[in-house]
Amino acid sequence: MEENKDVQYCFQDRNSSCRKALLSTSIYITLYIFFSLISAVTVFLNILVIISISHFKQLHTTTNLLILSLAVSDLLVGLIVIPVTTVAIMEPCWVFGGYFCVFHIYIDFLCTSLSLGNLVLISIDRYVAVCDPLLYNSKITMRRIMCCISITWCCCIIYRAAIINNFVNVQVPSRCLTECFIFEGITWGNVIDVVFTMVVPCSVIITLYLKIFVVARSQARKVFSKEAASVSGVKTLQANKSERKAAKTLSIVVFTYFICWIPFLLSSFFHLSFFSDNLSFIIGFLPLINSFINPIIYAFFYPWFKVTAKHILTLILRRS
Repeated sequence: MEENKDVQYCFQDRNSSCRKALLSTSIYITLYIFFSLISAVTVFLNILVIISISHFKQLHTTTNLLILSLAVSDLLVGLIVIPVTTVAIMEPCWVFGGYFCVFHIYIDFLCTSLSLGNLVLISIDRYVAVCDPLLYNSKITMRRIMCCISITWCCCIIYRAAIINNFVNVQVPSRCLTECFIFEGITWGNVIDVVFTMVVPCSVIITLYLKIFVVARSQARKVFSKEAASVSGVKTLQANKSERKAAKTLSIVVFTYFICWIPFLLSSFFHLSFFSDNLSFIIGFLPLINSFINPIIYAFFYPWFKVTAKHILTLILRRS
């Protein structure tokens, strides 16, 4: 991040105006191309996931329905959040006005809540599948999963709208003019919001996955025991092995989410200004690649995604 010695402002006649970060033309263009590619690939990969699960009836399972919901929220990130955030990161002079700034913050917060809500549902699904496999089909049904997904989306949309409405009414000041900024400092409202929307869901996810791995480890030991000699026992253990593999794959998705989002949320919440410009740039960029990484994880760990993606791309090529 190069900056000239001559300080320039968004409005040269106002001392409170934001400073311009003057980048060289080559770095400026390269970063915009890079962010554009990330956005395009994120949209493309998540559309493949959505089409695969929606079109092929063999993939109409409860777990895949949750993955579909997560892919839709990741698609919104690729379509809206990444392009707008790219402008916000690259252009300190916010020229889109206050309403579009509020819309940007709303969509950003909404996608964060939707991703975390879907991960909570995925964790519950995997917990029942691994820890109580005999009752999985009776407890986790398509109708219940669809209801849970609908409730999650509705709650996130309404709650985030209420939070953004609160921001608009309070008129939280920015650090300087023409900057799209969320809040400064720590308030009780911010603490309650973070606890309710971040700490509690993350605690539920971590607790469930810890129990999953304890049960999965005990089940793995039974594979080598003499009690698994019968045919029915072998079939049960094979089914449990498949569920454990799915839980392992989705745990990677959860772990990736934590790596990408927690540094950004902590830096935003506590307003950590002691970071260098380059480190702040990386922390601001990390959440953007989370929606890019998820379909790549599916491609590496789910054979069905490779097969369906190949069928979809082949059909597109044949039509063209």
